[in-house]
Amino acid sequence: MPELPEVETTRRGLSPHVAGRRIDSVVVRESRLRWPVPSNLATCLVGSTINDVRRRAKYLLFQTARGELMVHLGMSGSLRMVHPSTPLLLHDHIDLRLENDLWLRYNDPRRFGSFHWLPAGETPHPLLTHLGPEPLGDAFDGRYLYRLSRGRRAGVKPFIMDGRVVVGVGNIYASEALFLAGISPSRPAGRVSLARYERLASCIRQVLGAAIAQGGTTLRDFVGGDGKPGYFAQQLWVYGRDGQPCKRCGALLREKRLGQRSTVYCVACQR
Repeated sequence: MPELPEVETTRRGLSPHVAGRRIDSVVVRESRLRWPVPSNLATCLVGSTINDVRRRAKYLLFQTARGELMVHLGMSGSLRMVHPSTPLLLHDHIDLRLENDLWLRYNDPRRFGSFHWLPAGETPHPLLTHLGPEPLGDAFDGRYLYRLSRGRRAGVKPFIMDGRVVVGVGNIYASEALFLAGISPSRPAGRVSLARYERLASCIRQVLGAAIAQGGTTLRDFVGGDGKPGYFAQQLWVYGRDGQPCKRCGALLREKRLGQRSTVYCVACQR
């Protein structure tokens, strides 16, 4: 599933091609995504100019004077720029034709992604209203995590993966950040000290920043907006390495289930 670095990589790849461009037409071949594609999507978009592309959590927001097109890539979705002559693939569901004669094409084999229209001047979409701060923004730091975690008995890994606490720290990056911070993923969130949360917040920023710089983590389906895969998977310390030796101490890495997610960690390096 594309996580924050993959979505940010897509945003950065698409933005130079779509910002400042008018939408000339919209083609919806398959409207049955996680939620039905709005039937008036073409009416809302055609003739509008995309002023900017921003990201909130794992959502991409294409800003126009009329409102915003909010896109979630779901489990297997991707957005890429293609020429009109590019042959259609089996799961190419939606096209936005831009005035530069390029098409913004959405492909989604599992159809778990979504397209939403947010008219200008209306209240935020319900999917956005309860989200926590951005992990790379000024509102996120160790003190914030420490304050929010007091009294919580659940493991620290599910805690930092909760989008109401902080957005975009998915399974891969939570596992990697906890390893770098030396914190056991199952340690109760309320029993992590301020100093260790400050370290963890720094590691979350470090891991996400490195993944963005490398174009994300390609595990199954992800490609960025330029059609190129991410390479951060080559640098993973623990994720997906159950039974392999720790790159730091040599101990065999172990796997457990936390919050219904697979978690790989080092018993020697993480306490």
